[in-house]
Amino acid sequence: MTSNEGGVAREDINWRKDLISQLRERNRSQTNCFADLISLHNRLFESANTLRNTNMQLTIANETLRREVANGSIGIGGNPDLEARLLKQAEELAMLHKRKGEHTQQIVDLNNKLQEITKELQAKEISLAESSEANANLRLEITKCLGREKETESINQMLKDEHQALQLAFASLEEKLRKTQEENRQLIERLIKYKARDAEKMNEENDNFLRKRQAKMQKELEDAARDTRPVSPDRLSLKEVAGLPTAVPTKVSVTFSAHEGEVYAVKWSPSDRILATGGADRKVKLWNITKGTSESKGILVGSNAGVMSVDFDSTGTLILGASNDYASRVWTVSDLRLKHTLTGHCAKVMAAKFLGEPSKVVTGSYDRTLKIWDLRSKACIETKFAGSSCNDLVTSDGAGSTIISGHFDQRIRFWDTRAESSSNDILLEGKVTSLDLSRDANYLLSCVRDDTLKLIDLRMKKIVGSFSADGFKVGFDWTRAAFSPDGQYIAVGSADGSVFIWTIATNMIETILKEHTAAVTAVSWHPHGTYLASVDRAKTVTVWGDHV
Repeated sequence: MTSNEGGVAREDINWRKDLISQLRERNRSQTNCFADLISLHNRLFESANTLRNTNMQLTIANETLRREVANGSIGIGGNPDLEARLLKQAEELAMLHKRKGEHTQQIVDLNNKLQEITKELQAKEISLAESSEANANLRLEITKCLGREKETESINQMLKDEHQALQLAFASLEEKLRKTQEENRQLIERLIKYKARDAEKMNEENDNFLRKRQAKMQKELEDAARDTRPVSPDRLSLKEVAGLPTAVPTKVSVTFSAHEGEVYAVKWSPSDRILATGGADRKVKLWNITKGTSESKGILVGSNAGVMSVDFDSTGTLILGASNDYASRVWTVSDLRLKHTLTGHCAKVMAAKFLGEPSKVVTGSYDRTLKIWDLRSKACIETKFAGSSCNDLVTSDGAGSTIISGHFDQRIRFWDTRAESSSNDILLEGKVTSLDLSRDANYLLSCVRDDTLKLIDLRMKKIVGSFSADGFKVGFDWTRAAFSPDGQYIAVGSADGSVFIWTIATNMIETILKEHTAAVTAVSWHPHGTYLASVDRAKTVTVWGDHV
């Protein structure tokens, strides 16, 4: 028996004793007040019985005397003693009758009082029965309460045990977390060391590559100086193939607020000085850039979320936009009309490009797929499952047979439109935010979240250059970098609002353009190479160039 059960039992016995003591006290107090009356009633009954007997004896004696007088055996007149006795007896008889009447009245009064006491006793017995019933109900309630108390104590004990077990488990998990954090710290330190080694090796390889390239170029120049034969088309330089040389801008030509929110994308038209921008305000806007001024050429509406990518077709008559509303759209530039809406992705569409001909489009999405669309049938004709969110993509030839995509899992994937899966993936050291092709389609520029730009030779599927600088930081998963039209320079925006331009041949910074007050999201070179457009998250578009 527990201490609680012992205490309840003693409390139950004390309660019973108190109840019995109270009942006895009530019985005593209610009985004592009538004790004298009952005693007097009993004495009256005894006195009445005695007087009744005496009266009976006197009646008998009187009758005897009457018979004797009647028979003449005794003369009343001749016996004065007897006459005196008779008178005395008659007086005593009258007294007795009087006392009998008084006693009878007392008996009646006592009987009435007895009836009243009986009624009170019955009422008290009924009250006692009700109290007993209430007592029984209270005992039953006490029993139930004791049962609930035991059950509550059992549940409380079980909860205490569970709490203790959870505390032990929590302590164990905290210890595991501490060990895991320590292991993670050690792994990060090792990773930093390995990255430092890789960076040193990459820098060494780049230095060797540049030295060999410079030596080779020097030798080719010496050979060309000695060679007096006509120049064949195969010996044209990349700059000659690309067309006009790019003029690296040094000052701002025009800057203006383009959208009502962040500007995500920018692209020059291939045919004229039309600049397209896409922003968080769900619009694609066209701008005419002439003589240091900007003029709005129209607003393309229809998107239900921010526009993440814009692209012109090869003729500049169609413009393609990828949106966060899981769809891509095609507008005509001449009349600003929405021509196609391509729905089928189940997450944000981050990139959309024309695939060789204006009738085909390829899109990349956060749903880890690439989709190829035929605008003539307005349907998806092929879906490629990349396994990771796609941030950007390009098509590596005019026929649109090869697609290159950059992904969240740090991989660049190569897709043949005639095959199911990708091949010869390239793994980088950070998430791929953008891709751009050189005009001769031999080199691929990739912007990476480890704050570097990677130059990849597509003929060897190998990284041949890495570009980084103090102060340069990739601000977004969709930061877009771009080749210059002649393929000699690369440009990209930084999180601090600067635009960095590197010379590919020397791997050196050509210039840093500072005008933006917020992180730059995308840049685009004009096809003629005379100026550069950049956009930021503070609604601003800046056009750089000395000859605009």
